[in-house]
Amino acid sequence: MARSKRAQTADRIKAMAGHGDAAELGELNSQLLGVTRRAALMEAQVEVLEGKRKALIRFRDSLARHAESVRTTGQFSPSVDPATGEAAQLPAAVSRIVLTAQEDLRREIARAMHDGPAQSLTNIVLQAQIVERLMAGDPDRARNEVKLLIGMVQQTLEATKSFIFDVRPMVLDDLGLVPTLRRAARDRGRRAGIAVEFESLGADRRLPAELESGLFRILDEALAGYLALAPDRLALRLDWSADEFEARVSAQRAVEAAPAPTAPESEPKRGKDLPPALAAMMDDRRDDRRVAAEAARAAAIVALPAPAWRDIQQRALTMGVTVELLDDGGTLHLAVPAGERGETDGAG
Repeated sequence: MARSKRAQTADRIKAMAGHGDAAELGELNSQLLGVTRRAALMEAQVEVLEGKRKALIRFRDSLARHAESVRTTGQFSPSVDPATGEAAQLPAAVSRIVLTAQEDLRREIARAMHDGPAQSLTNIVLQAQIVERLMAGDPDRARNEVKLLIGMVQQTLEATKSFIFDVRPMVLDDLGLVPTLRRAARDRGRRAGIAVEFESLGADRRLPAELESGLFRILDEALAGYLALAPDRLALRLDWSADEFEARVSAQRAVEAAPAPTAPESEPKRGKDLPPALAAMMDDRRDDRRVAAEAARAAAIVALPAPAWRDIQQRALTMGVTVELLDDGGTLHLAVPAGERGETDGAG
């Protein structure tokens, strides 16, 4: 509709070019500009709605798989109250766990909102009041304060976007795991002042919604855990193959290299002519070099914090995903076999 109206207006302008009334041409140009803006807005809304449609299709497919699994295994058969037709309540222990988790999540979100956007909005209100008082008496200073106000609004907007992304990244539903992890690595690295290397090998695919969400949480938590230790190098690598999906998060700290051990052939050979004191000194130096090399290797290790590893293990266990720590805790390795991926393309 908007596209057709825009074409009609453009044709009228072209027909009046050179001999039309200037005022009418100006009015038509204004109409064309307005129609073009509305068309661009509508096209953007269509793209957003298309992304939401695909996300809903994936959620529908995920629910269908869960329902089929429940029917197949018969592990859960909720009783129904014949009087009301409603499902019976969950056991008290299960309800208590669910309610506790909900309250913990609400408490965490409330604290983050209070310390972040809410405090920033309070500062914006105070700054706006300062600008209001200065408008009448000192316009020049008021203009400077308006610039500060605009900067505060932009900063608060960015902080709010980051908060929303941390709570639930909408791009995960729309675009999938790779773009979401790429942004998480970039944003977390920028906030920590550490460049996070990101690499994705192979053709990435859409995974079931609950699997994508769980994998993102595991890898994002690993990134946050390693960044808290301020490593000199942090890398996230995804490997998509036909057999399985693998991910590695590795962190290292740069240390001064230990002296290279002396080759045995470069050392004097022991024999009757080698004084005992010199032989003992050579043994001490060799031991010192070995200790220095071990110390350098240990200093380069950035081990994932125990709380983060514990949370990752619990989440991976519920998902049936294999996770392990390698390199004395400096590398998190994650693997999802092809049979457990249940790949979907998200197309509808």
